Amino acid sequence: MNRRALPFDSIVIDRQSGSPGHRQIYDSLRAQILKGTLPPGSRLPSTRDLAATLQVARNSVIAAYEQLIVEGYVESRIGSGTVVSSIMDRPKSGLPAEKRVAAPELSRRGRMIAGQPRFGRSPRKLNFHPGYPETESFPFSIWSRLLARRAHSRSEDILTYFSFCGHPDLREAIAHYAAVARGVVCTPQQVVVVTGAQAGLDLLARTLLDSGDTAWLEEPGYIGARTALLAGGATVAPLRVSETGWRLSDPQLPPPRLIYITPSCQWPTGEIMRLDERLELLELASRHNAWIVEDDYDGEYRFRGKPISALQGLDTSERVVYVGTFGKTLFSSLRIGYLIVPMGLVEPIDRALAITGQFAPLILQAALADFIREGHFAAHLKRMRSLYAKRQAYLLGLCASQLGEWMEVSASDSGIQLLGRFRKPFDDRQVAQEAALHGIDAQPLSANFHCDEPQRGLLLGYARLAERESHAAVAGLRNLFQTFDTRHAASSAGEKEVVPQH
Repeated sequence: MNRRALPFDSIVIDRQSGSPGHRQIYDSLRAQILKGTLPPGSRLPSTRDLAATLQVARNSVIAAYEQLIVEGYVESRIGSGTVVSSIMDRPKSGLPAEKRVAAPELSRRGRMIAGQPRFGRSPRKLNFHPGYPETESFPFSIWSRLLARRAHSRSEDILTYFSFCGHPDLREAIAHYAAVARGVVCTPQQVVVVTGAQAGLDLLARTLLDSGDTAWLEEPGYIGARTALLAGGATVAPLRVSETGWRLSDPQLPPPRLIYITPSCQWPTGEIMRLDERLELLELASRHNAWIVEDDYDGEYRFRGKPISALQGLDTSERVVYVGTFGKTLFSSLRIGYLIVPMGLVEPIDRALAITGQFAPLILQAALADFIREGHFAAHLKRMRSLYAKRQAYLLGLCASQLGEWMEVSASDSGIQLLGRFRKPFDDRQVAQEAALHGIDAQPLSANFHCDEPQRGLLLGYARLAERESHAAVAGLRNLFQTFDTRHAASSAGEKEVVPQH
């Protein structure tokens, strides 16, 4: 048996560290065993000797040894003390190093999911990124009070999950709000609280679709919906949308199992689905026995006229699932969204939630229920509609005067972002990348096209931009467009100077 002396010098106890002494001893010995510095059969000193050497309490060494014994790194032998376990003599791999293969790869679906584009907001940039609300005006003092009140209540309904579909108070508050504000027809039992709209889309794709089922997705359309549908195993077919509406009668579309739609404010064009189109869509879904997923991501924000009522309110055949979120009306990191599902889906969705874990913390749900029921949510929405209307008008004026040569920015009756289409043949992905380098965060329009030749432009979220910030962001884009013009001119001049060789 190999009985090497323990290299005491390598064990250093950091008295200033937050890590307990027994953990530091354990970590050091374990590392030496794994590296082979302490090979199998090596005897560790007695707990008394090591404690004296390290000037620590003997109990710390005993605790470290006991943990190493439990995990199998060392073993206690009568007459031999504590020695490194013989199991550590086993080869690290069944194959020699030169024949080892790489670690297992992702599944095909995993590679597909990981390969989808993602456009998150970057910190400390002028934020044109679409979909992010203004947060400085949020009544955090009220929110903190409501949250603290619920935290101190110690109520069983926020300490234990009785239903994975959500806190009963919040389900009731959402049902009442959706009925009054969005024209949704439902009971509180049909409300399912999830950790954001994206989690809801993922849940629906996995519970409503089988692998290979066809899902219609708007073209152009929301990237997050496409990713969720593909992750659910769907084959995605393009439901084309333009200024003239939704091409519901497109003969090239295969029969759908699910239709994803944003009828109140189409993403990214901002179009609103007409009543005749809504009725045609419902009839079409009934004919194909298909689900409709209505994503009402920011239907609360309408600046001319009243908010458009939800498609779900017209449904008489129990096939529309309504998706809402508080990420656009309160703040995105709240991570609370909701589904309003037909009664037949309530029990299956509740069971699915128990498996997936996509349910929001109950204390946040309860505080949000109070926020809605006490009128704070309605008051906040009213303030935000007024603020966003002013910010949109200001940004439109700036874009018209400063960027009109390069980009046409259209006014929008709803939503918290504007669509800017390029007048010149710029690559919008390259523009967005270079804008980010200059402190401006925007999303390329082309990223929302999944099948057709993409249009080029930028989606300009304006909710978080005060006038000074809007002015700086537009000035930055103007400088960037001028740089692209200069490059294009230099490139064209270079091509003209090329003399053919004879």
